[in-house]
Order: sequence, then structure tokens, then C-alpha cells
Amino acid sequence: MAASTEDADRHTGGARGEHHERDRLSVPQGLAALSLDALASVAYGPEAIVVVLAVAGSHGLGFTLPVTLAIVVLLAALTFSYRQVIAAFPNGGGAYAVAGRHLGRRVSLIAAASLIIDYVLNVAVSVSAGVAALTSAFPALYGERVLLCVVVLALITAVNLYGVAESANVMIAPTVVFIAAIAAVVLVGLLRTHPANQPTHPAASATSTVGALLLLRAFASGCSALTGVEAIANAVPTFRTPRVKRAQWTEVGLGALLGAMLIGLSLLIGKFHVAPSSTKTVLAQLAEASLGHNFGFYLVQFATVVLLALAANTSFGGMPVLASLLARDNHLPHVFWLRADRQVYRYGVMVLAAIALVLLIVSKGDTQKLVPVFAIGVFIGFTLSQAGMVRHWRLEGGPGWRSRAVLNGIGAVLTIVALVIELVSKFHEGGWLVFLAVAVLVALFETVHRTYSRIGTALHLGEVPAHPQARRSLVVVPVGAVNLLTQEAISAALSLGDEVRALTVVHPEDTEARSADEVRQAWNAWQPDVPLTVLHSRTRSLTRPIVDYLRCVGAEDEHDRLVVLIPEMQLPRPWQRLLQNQRGSVLDRAIRRNTDAVVCRLRFPIELNG
Repeated sequence: MAASTEDADRHTGGARGEHHERDRLSVPQGLAALSLDALASVAYGPEAIVVVLAVAGSHGLGFTLPVTLAIVVLLAALTFSYRQVIAAFPNGGGAYAVAGRHLGRRVSLIAAASLIIDYVLNVAVSVSAGVAALTSAFPALYGERVLLCVVVLALITAVNLYGVAESANVMIAPTVVFIAAIAAVVLVGLLRTHPANQPTHPAASATSTVGALLLLRAFASGCSALTGVEAIANAVPTFRTPRVKRAQWTEVGLGALLGAMLIGLSLLIGKFHVAPSSTKTVLAQLAEASLGHNFGFYLVQFATVVLLALAANTSFGGMPVLASLLARDNHLPHVFWLRADRQVYRYGVMVLAAIALVLLIVSKGDTQKLVPVFAIGVFIGFTLSQAGMVRHWRLEGGPGWRSRAVLNGIGAVLTIVALVIELVSKFHEGGWLVFLAVAVLVALFETVHRTYSRIGTALHLGEVPAHPQARRSLVVVPVGAVNLLTQEAISAALSLGDEVRALTVVHPEDTEARSADEVRQAWNAWQPDVPLTVLHSRTRSLTRPIVDYLRCVGAEDEHDRLVVLIPEMQLPRPWQRLLQNQRGSVLDRAIRRNTDAVVCRLRFPIELNG
């Protein structure tokens, strides 16, 4: 499958193919465009572990490294699993594609719905968290946090609408700065004998029993750092040729960077005895302990702010591709399958931005109102993807299939454990909303799919149609006056049908209106060789007389098809089009709703002098 896809890409050839390849992602661009969610999660993932373990006092905080290592083991399993997913499903889709092939269509819809929810929440959480970090540094901006969220979201959306590769280039520099800053914190901190600045936080209680449930809760909370791992597998089609190899290397690079940062930060947490603080994040405490309260400290904070804001780009890279695959399979409107000139799924980007905007406004830019349900959706996708890949290896066979299946099986067990703990601990904090949203999305997918199935049946898709036959058509043209637009409309109608009739509506009770005689005189003076029927409307309705006439004509059964041609002006400038009376739209809706006539709206360009 991968080979056929890339062979097709190589044979597209020419300047157009080269232009499209330039608009796609390289490995560094892929890391920048699709990995920011996962990489930026080190700003809150380790802190989530510390917050839970702090309940058990200083003894509990000593388990930060073991819990982190367990998360890194899960990260490694997910990384190698999605590396295989990329090879098996080069057209993208991740959990949706895996579940669709091996677990059934409806299970795949659950996976797709959960991933879409996670993508949307990632945008809202990333933007609000970035703005929150900014307002923490500049408290005077706190009152404008919602406006700042809207501005940041608008900028990210605009960059993504411009083009995937271009947006990735914008993200490369901040990503490199952030990775270098975290690396500096870890390396300098590990080499220091004593902290440059002693972390200030409430003293942890001496000791307390650390039970398995507490460790599992810490593990589940820390797994928030794994959101975004699947985005690369979802967006394989956005990579340059060879797509599979580039996407696989990007996935491995993400896993290695994220794992190294998580382990390094957890080592520093234990070394500097960092505990939760209401005034300073864990990452800020580590940066201060490693580098001191200087330029390096502020650089780390600034890089974190930028990365949290830009982490939303992961969703803009993955969700539109997933939506395009759903549209391809008739589960979303086909408009989501369309790509703009720069290989951008424009409608997916715009819908994602719109929903995220609603969440930001409803939550008033408060990250804590969004975080409780953040990671639930992605773990549903993780579990289904892992389970689907186990079945994939059993069906495919081949050398080493058992070891691959065991790896995916372990990943499935780990992710479902994390999912259950997430659901139990966060159900009353809004976790139930995820269930409701998944159910609504799956119902939407099914409704769209049934509608497309009925459309396909009506169009006899897959069948060879009968031989085309000429049909006797009557074309009716509603006109308002004798002018250039009327002349163009009658000319077009004469080329479309066997018989053409013109209609106009007059209002006898209006003293300023034209009389029926005046209309007929103007028509006869023009002599278009097309009969004109004058309809009277005592209620000043434009549509009712025309609809009644069309019903009467349709009942005569003298023609095989009745066509209504509605002429409209196409003015050169958008603001000039606001001056039009929208008569065509009104007629169109009334005729389609009340008759079986075929409506044809023709827009004729009109040049304005001066």
C-alpha cells in the first residue's frame, strides 16, 4: 500500500508535483509542526505527577522517577507502535484507520470522535495555557486574557491557512529554542552539586503510605504528557516523499526527545526536592535551581510560553487530515476532503478554530476548566489503536509478528489502565462530557454516512446508466425589465430548451408600479421572439404567482422537464454585490421548496464604467 502510494506520487511529475512537494513536510518541519503538543507537555506533565504524589509527603515525591519511567515505557511502546501504524497506513488516520480495518467501522468512529475531541481541547488548552503564562509574567494583562486567547488563535489559524510547510517553518525556531532551553536546565542541573537558588515551596510532610492507587493516579495524571503522540501517524500524507520513512523518523525523534526531557526533569525533581507551589510551576522551580534567577531563567519561561501557545499547531496538522479521511469514507461532508492550493484542508482548519474559539470564550480563557477532560479522548484512541494493531499482526503474520503483537498488547493494557483511572478520577470534573461528545459525534458520523448512502442509491452509483436521450424541455425565465441582463438570460435559455417563456410579476394596486400594458409594450418593441406572461400579484408577493404558474405548467405534462433560469448580475467588487436585492435567492428557495422544477441560477458579469 505504501509503495503504491509513493509510486503514484513519483509519477505525478512536472512543475506541479514539485510545487506540491515543496508544500509538504520534511522531518525537522514535521517535528516543528506536529510535535509541539507532546514536547510542550513537559511544562505540565511532570507537575501533574508531583501534585498527586505530594499527597503522600516527601516519601511519595520519591516515586516521581519510577512513575516517570513507567510513562516513558508507555511512550516507547506508543512510539514503536505508531511507527508500525505509519507503515501499515501511509494515507494517515492513526487510530481511526487501524480500528476501521481491524475492529470494525463503528469502533473506528469512536476512535475518530475521541481524537477530534482531543484535538479541539488541545488547541484550547495550549492557547489558554500560553496566555496564562504570559499574564503571570505581566499581571496587567490578566483582564484581557480572553481577547489575548482570541488573538493567538487567530494568528495560528492564519498561519495554517497559508500553508502547512510555511507554518512548520515558522515553528522551527521556537521549537529549537525550547528543546535547547530544557536541555540546558537538565544538564546544568545534573552537574550542579547544590542548587543555584533553593526552591521555595511549602515543606512536604515527612512520610505517608504510598499505595498502588496513588501511584496509578500519578501515572494517569502524568500521561497528559503523551497527548499529541499520534498526530504524526494521522498526518502522514502531509510529508514529502518518501512519506513513510520521513514520518517514521519524525515519530522516533519525538519519542526520543520527549522521553529524554521527562526523565531528565524527574531526576532534577528528586535532586532538588521540588514540591508543588501555588505561585511557581515545577518547571520554573527547576529552571531557577539549575540556572539561577537570571537571563537563562527568563529564557526558559519565555520559550515555554511560546511553545504552549504554538502547541495548538499539532491539532491543526492532524485534525484536518483526520477529517478528510472521515469525509473520504462518507462520515463527514465531502467539503472536508478538499484541499487548497498549498495542500491545506481549509475547511478542517476553519472548523477546528471555530470550535476552539467557542471553548475559549465559554471557559473565559481558564485552562483549569479545560484540563480535567483533556487526556481522556486521546487515551480512547490509544487503546483502540493498540488493540487494532494486535489483530493486525495476527492477520498479517510474517517473521517476528508475535513480538510485535506482544509489544502492542502491553501498550493496550497500559493505555486502558490509564484510561480507566482517568475516567474514574475525572468523571465528576467533566469527564462525562467526553462520553456525551463522543456519542454525539458518532451519531453525526452515522447520520452523514446514511445520507450519502441514500444519495448513492438515488444516483445509482456503481451501475451503468441507460443511454442518454434527448428530452423536451420548457425553460421559464423570470424577468424584471427589458435590459442587457434580460437579453443575456433569454439567449442562454434559447440554447438550453425546446421552448422558452418569460414571466414578469406586476402589482396593480401600486400606483408607482408599471402597468401590465406598459410591460407588454416594452416587450413587443424589443421583439425577442419569446412569449411573455404577465402575472398579477395583489399581495405584492414575488414568489407566490410564479410558484402557482409553475405548478400549473408542470401539471400539463406537455414537456419532459421544466427548467427555471434565474438571471443575476455578477458585479466586480464584493461591496457592490451588497447593493443587489437578492431576488434570485428568494426565488430559488421558493421554487425548490414548492415545485419539482430544475432551478438554474446564471450569474452574468457586468462591467461598470468609471
